[in-house]
Amino acid sequence: MSSTVSKKISTLTFQKYKQEGRKIVCLTAYDYSTAKILDKTGVDIILVGDSLAMVALGHPTTHAVTMDEMIHHTRAVTRGVSRAFVVADLPFMSYQVDLKEAISNAGRFIKEAAAEAVKLEGATELNLETVRRLVDMGIPVMGHLGFTPQSIHALGGTRVQGRTAEQAAKLIQDAEALEQAGAFSIVLEMVPSMVAQLISEQLTIPTVGIGAGKFCDGQILVTDDLLGKYTDFLPRFVRRYANLSEVCSQAVEAYATDVRQSCFPCEDESFTFPPDEEAALRSLMDITFISKGELSC
Repeated sequence: MSSTVSKKISTLTFQKYKQEGRKIVCLTAYDYSTAKILDKTGVDIILVGDSLAMVALGHPTTHAVTMDEMIHHTRAVTRGVSRAFVVADLPFMSYQVDLKEAISNAGRFIKEAAAEAVKLEGATELNLETVRRLVDMGIPVMGHLGFTPQSIHALGGTRVQGRTAEQAAKLIQDAEALEQAGAFSIVLEMVPSMVAQLISEQLTIPTVGIGAGKFCDGQILVTDDLLGKYTDFLPRFVRRYANLSEVCSQAVEAYATDVRQSCFPCEDESFTFPPDEEAALRSLMDITFISKGELSC
């Protein structure tokens, strides 16, 4: 990694990137080893997303994941990061009901899990007030507009948002409101490319797209989608850069074959017992050892 990407990332970095026209690279992580790989390769933002519910915990939607589970996984991620900016998703019903509870839960991510920012979905009046209060307290907030997975039932499923002029205008207004409230960045998910471009050009803060075209100031994908590890479904906007599901299956099958044929472990993967101690052990235990010979694989 070059020295230009070894410096610690901050919210000021993203403002600089937008001014320079440099794209922001963002991916998700839910564990230490993945976070360490992403950080080493120069990813700018690592999001501990509530997609954890589906990708790592096997739930059908993001709704089931709890604050404690999110804190647990965020802790693991931050232990593996030295450069990237770590954002934690506020899970469903952790911020939508009460301002005090929203502030408390956001604070837990910073205090208990060492996250550097939180993300919330939508631009309701409560959300905007939450953003203002958190920013005043020194907690950076990332917004999220367009398709918001926590509202999947209200939206009628996984659907592109902002397809009409009225809907697009509302997205632009919501984006401006989040910026005015103090959000440092906004995720735009499943929004027509032209609408995302208008929002990106209108705002002074950077946008990060997922299924929102190439004109956003950055891009994010779920890492398990990108690597082909999560295979329950493949969104249209995902580009797979590897097929780890197949690679892992082949590796496990090869391991199972070696175990069944007594080819694993081999002598080099085992620990020897000193010959002089073997004689002493025979004497102590009155054991007759039967040599089965070496198996070659």
